[in-house]
Amino acid sequence: MPFSASTPTTPVRRSAPEAASSLPAWARWKSDASRLYTVGVEDEVMLLDPADWSLAQASDDVLAHLARDFAPSAQAETHASVVEVATGVQTDVAGAVAELRELRGWLLRELRELGLAAAAAGTHPAADWQLTKVSEEPRYRVLEQTMRSLVRREPTMALHVHVGIPDPHAAIVLLNAFRPVLPLLLAVSANSPFSQGSDGGFASNRRLLFGAFPRTGTPRAFDGYRDYVDAVDALIASGALPDPSFLWWDVRPQPRLGTVEVRIMDAQSSLADIEPIVALIQSYARLVLDGGFRPAPAGPELLEENAFLAARDGIDARLIEPVTRRLVPVRELVDGLVRACRPHAAVLGCAAELEGTHRLAAANGARRQRSLVAAGAGLPRLVAGLSEQFAFETPAVVRPAALS
Repeated sequence: MPFSASTPTTPVRRSAPEAASSLPAWARWKSDASRLYTVGVEDEVMLLDPADWSLAQASDDVLAHLARDFAPSAQAETHASVVEVATGVQTDVAGAVAELRELRGWLLRELRELGLAAAAAGTHPAADWQLTKVSEEPRYRVLEQTMRSLVRREPTMALHVHVGIPDPHAAIVLLNAFRPVLPLLLAVSANSPFSQGSDGGFASNRRLLFGAFPRTGTPRAFDGYRDYVDAVDALIASGALPDPSFLWWDVRPQPRLGTVEVRIMDAQSSLADIEPIVALIQSYARLVLDGGFRPAPAGPELLEENAFLAARDGIDARLIEPVTRRLVPVRELVDGLVRACRPHAAVLGCAAELEGTHRLAAANGARRQRSLVAAGAGLPRLVAGLSEQFAFETPAVVRPAALS
């Protein structure tokens, strides 16, 4: 940052493949040239009881009920009140959003048969952590044993976006380049201002709650793929971690998928809010790898502070610009990033979707949730509104007369 002034303009060239035999099995990268800049989306969804709009601890029953054709697209999450739906590999943003639309619609139909509803946000505004149950899935039982009381908290929901990168060297270049822009993605996606029935002043309470887990936050920069593998294999070979999916960083490589996964965003209530985020991530990946863009170096202290400011203030945040060392409004930084990404979005076919980023920068999910409550909606009505956005795909509109 700033994004109008990049340093080198040399694209990243594919590295010579490292012998698979020299890498641990978990680190063997899935290389498929046809998947460059493809996208996939993981959507974490809260399950609701429409009688009172509380969380429904029902994921095991829901997953057992799902139609066979769609079951592979849904899976358990840590908490029994959450399921994740995931798209396949899509060549463009429009395809990913279209598949997610189908998956959300299918999930709603299945839930109605069970007397349940769904919504998406970073937190449930009025969840009672004491009622939280952990999923029966074996992975999450292991998590309960190892994380202990850290697991027994209110659930949080995130949006994860994968970008296909066939070359592991390029994946690490991209991971390093994402580190300074992660706070911007958090600011525009912040969608959890309410937690445990109150507004504690943060636009993304999810960020704070999830940060109680180990191995979260922004990863360090790596010198290359071998540096990353050596660092992570010390954890896996020792038996401390079963596999690299237990690293819950804000951005992480996914060797078995051949992707870089961006994970810092709150879950988005509407498809209309997911679309520009996916477009921004996809076009930024091309800006880095084909456009040779490198953000200004920033130390871990600065990145951590910017992530805190983004979680606290969302789109109203002022983030530290590392070159000038001044606080710059998020909207100004977003404008510069979108401007830099436009040529690459045009090539990728997501130019129109990218422009939706400006709408999010004007009024993201956290801003709209607070507006609804300020206009007279109690928290149950707010959750009902989140459920309506999930079904009807568009952001909430404040209509005070309709909030009784």
